[in-house]
Amino acid sequence: MGVSGSGKTTVAHGIRDALGLVFAEADEFHSDANIAKMKNGIPLTDEDRWPWLEKLSGWMAEQAAQGRDTVIACSALRRSYRDVLRSGVPDVEFVHLDGPADVIRERLSGRRGHYMPASLLESQVETLEPLQADETGVVLDLREPADRLVDQAVEWLGSRDRERHEG
Repeated sequence: MGVSGSGKTTVAHGIRDALGLVFAEADEFHSDANIAKMKNGIPLTDEDRWPWLEKLSGWMAEQAAQGRDTVIACSALRRSYRDVLRSGVPDVEFVHLDGPADVIRERLSGRRGHYMPASLLESQVETLEPLQADETGVVLDLREPADRLVDQAVEWLGSRDRERHEG
């Protein structure tokens, strides 16, 4: 989880490769209307996001029903959004890639071929609610190299898995 440009997709791909999970890019679940709004620099509202989050939750639940664990690259900016994601698979664990907005802004300025303009970063930063004490997750510094972030995430997820099997 994290704002656009935080490295979610890169890290999620690394987690997928390391753990053999099924990957999904949350952006691919957006409606055409949502994509058009973002392309035009219009921030999404909660009403825009609910159907998108419900699709993601349903996809994760379908995969879980087939015995497959998943990793998704998803902003999951608010607690209420994360609650929707957990509605399909209650034991969702979050890896929050967090860091200074100026670092992310610089990354976004060099990104090509994505419909999310850098101009929407501020609205995402304002929307972001950190993980709460009762949410299962880890916060990683997005300024670390991608391979280090993947290693940290995989290590943390492994420790969570051991805790579940030992406890």
